[in-house]
Amino acid sequence: MTVSPTSRIAADLLPEALEPIVRQRVRGAGQAEIENWRPAAQGFSTETYLFDLVGVDDGDDDSVGLVFRRPPERPVLPDFDLRRQYLTMDRLRTSDVPVPTMRWIDAHGTDLGTPYFVMDRIDDTVTVSDMPPYHQAGIFADADAAGRAELWNGCVDVIASLRAVDPVARRLGFLDLRVFGSSAPQRLAGFLRHAVGWASGSTAPRQEFIDALDWLDGHLYEPEYVGLCWGDSRMSNVLYSKEFDVVAALDWEIAYLGDPAGDLAWMLTTDWISSPFPDHARAPGTPSTEETLDRYRRRTGLRLDHMRFAHVTAALLLAVPLLRLNEILDLGDVDLAEICIERLDHVFGDGLV
Repeated sequence: MTVSPTSRIAADLLPEALEPIVRQRVRGAGQAEIENWRPAAQGFSTETYLFDLVGVDDGDDDSVGLVFRRPPERPVLPDFDLRRQYLTMDRLRTSDVPVPTMRWIDAHGTDLGTPYFVMDRIDDTVTVSDMPPYHQAGIFADADAAGRAELWNGCVDVIASLRAVDPVARRLGFLDLRVFGSSAPQRLAGFLRHAVGWASGSTAPRQEFIDALDWLDGHLYEPEYVGLCWGDSRMSNVLYSKEFDVVAALDWEIAYLGDPAGDLAWMLTTDWISSPFPDHARAPGTPSTEETLDRYRRRTGLRLDHMRFAHVTAALLLAVPLLRLNEILDLGDVDLAEICIERLDHVFGDGLV
């Protein structure tokens, strides 16, 4: 198949186009074939497919499980750059942060008309789901109180493990949001103003979002520590063993350099939004907010003095893809981002710090 570098290959034609490429890229795969091509179960931010490469002549196993990722046709995040997430995971591969093994990237779209990368698939794992909410169905809901705490704390410990990552030594400076300000909090606030405006399209952002952005500008601070932030730090982005041990952390599309409080606030915010119970209560056994922050403090030595700022940024960051999905899914009068305004009301009204 001949591919124009400006064309986007239809999803059902990707296996045929990719097969000769993987035969060249994977050792012992000269005669291998792609089988079991299927879309990943969830995720709007990056188009993702799982597949088996069968007939590999390399060692004992003649089949290799791989993952293919490319930019979505209609992005839900501004300035989408597939290379950022690839490099982030690739440069963490020898760290204590568990990530999949990267195979290769075509950052210019030469092979398939769009950028893409391929990484190893990690099998024999479990994870929680976003839909239906994990408090209601799936391994988290089905676990006992101790199991829920183990799943939750495993994600917290991944976030804590980022404290040991040296962004300079790992060559992660490309994640710095320096174009948006002079300090890490100002840069994140500036990026969010840009992102909310982008996601709102031709419609002016709702006043509640503008007020929250203005609040951020009026509450900038000097962070205790600036380091790698995962960005999408939630249990549904963690692969666990069947014994609930952490195996890998996925989805680094919105990784950035900033105050690590942002990752904890994101986990707490997405959990609050996921809960189907009255007042967004958690299922029994789920550690509380204070227990979560205390666990992180013990593992990192950081104080987390500016959690309200982090909670506001998390609500705004989540609003960005939801605002975009409003348009992409054409939901009429339904506003997916309304839940983010409810979260902002909760942050300010209940005095979360």
